[in-house]
Amino acid sequence: MTGFDLTELLAERGGERYALHARHLNHQLPRMLHTIGFDKVYERAEGAYFWDADGQDYLDMLAGFGVMGLGRHHPVVRKALHDVLDAQLPDLTRFDCQPLPGLLAERLLSCAPHLDRVFFGNSGTEAVETALKFARYATGRPRILYCTHAFHGLTTGSLSVNGEDGFRDGFAPLLPDTALAMGDLDALARELKRGDVAGFVVEPIQGKGVHPTPPGFLRAAQELLHRHKALLIADEVQTGLGRTGDFFAYQHEDGVEPDLVCVAKALSGGYVPVGATLGKDWIFKKVYSSMDRVLVHSASFGANAQAMAAGLAVLSVMEDEEIVAGARRTGELLRSRLAALVGKYELLHDVRGRGLMIGIEFGRPTSLGLRSRWTMLQAARKGLFAQMVVVPLLQRHRILTQVSGDHLEVIKLIPPLIIGEREVDRFVEAFTAVMDDAHGGSGLLWDFGRTLVKQAVANR
Repeated sequence: MTGFDLTELLAERGGERYALHARHLNHQLPRMLHTIGFDKVYERAEGAYFWDADGQDYLDMLAGFGVMGLGRHHPVVRKALHDVLDAQLPDLTRFDCQPLPGLLAERLLSCAPHLDRVFFGNSGTEAVETALKFARYATGRPRILYCTHAFHGLTTGSLSVNGEDGFRDGFAPLLPDTALAMGDLDALARELKRGDVAGFVVEPIQGKGVHPTPPGFLRAAQELLHRHKALLIADEVQTGLGRTGDFFAYQHEDGVEPDLVCVAKALSGGYVPVGATLGKDWIFKKVYSSMDRVLVHSASFGANAQAMAAGLAVLSVMEDEEIVAGARRTGELLRSRLAALVGKYELLHDVRGRGLMIGIEFGRPTSLGLRSRWTMLQAARKGLFAQMVVVPLLQRHRILTQVSGDHLEVIKLIPPLIIGEREVDRFVEAFTAVMDDAHGGSGLLWDFGRTLVKQAVANR
């Protein structure tokens, strides 16, 4: 019998995974994973855990950079995808109106009642691109404002509002947009007075470094923008769908009602890529102003049945299992227990965030012995100490985490929203053990630091 057998293919070729990537994909990825000891072979995953071939479990505190909000392979989402495939729907005819997109839009908008319409794409960066286009067209103005250190995606439009030079270098010219320091209302007012600003795109909590917007900033920014007939765009690609303990992170601040909201990641259930841009009725009606403009903005795979089914299942699970309240409760427990360690360890400087989006920041110690080791790492490359903590968390304690951005001494925790007290205990105990090693001058820990220094110098 001939034909395609996925199980057979993986059994036959799965062991070549790192070699295949090195040969045919981004060759630096396997190189990096080998260097930091992250070249694991995971056999299966469920909920907040992975398992290797030896049956050892690994706690996932990364959630695929926030994609796995419900953990991996949630049974309700799995069933929805089986059902939609079995239904053999006449999907993507392009010239009909299937029910699933309308139903998902209705459910999403019920969580943001001041908004009216939704555009479905395939990713977070597409959701941002949509918002940029819609803001420019609706206002008739060319310029978008964004925050330094922001991350809104890597396609050319979203890259134009990316506040990190490391991502932008070599890809100019980009769109004529302008960066502001987060929280700087005076700078926002100055730029708005020029009369050419279409909107201001902002993450309610910046993913890079895990920095929440200052209290009152979003509302004050919204008032300034609307006074100058510009739009507030909330990038909720990572912070949305319960991550911060409210359905959307902008809802932490009373009176904030963005004109456009971008979501993606967790809406997928971890299965089918999906992005969505929620907006006000008048914006959509300007963009789609006539039948001649019916396809002026579209996506080939946008609103496909599998993605819509996954999204509907995710929102149903979030309501039935009270995911948002759970994220708020567990996040506060995790943050408070980690914050209690700040006074105990001189290398640990801050713990911040909301819900299950938490940043652990390290900084220069005071004691002479630790300070000399810290200085060695910083001279080679800023951010190496945080990476030095991430590695033993995986290697010794089987916990997957990662730094929150290049050249930052910050670990970002964005676990599946389904974790509970057991996972909090495991992480805090492991983190405490790693901190004890670091402050006790553990040879193994600092030897690895020297290895990272050599690698950083070699890459210069």
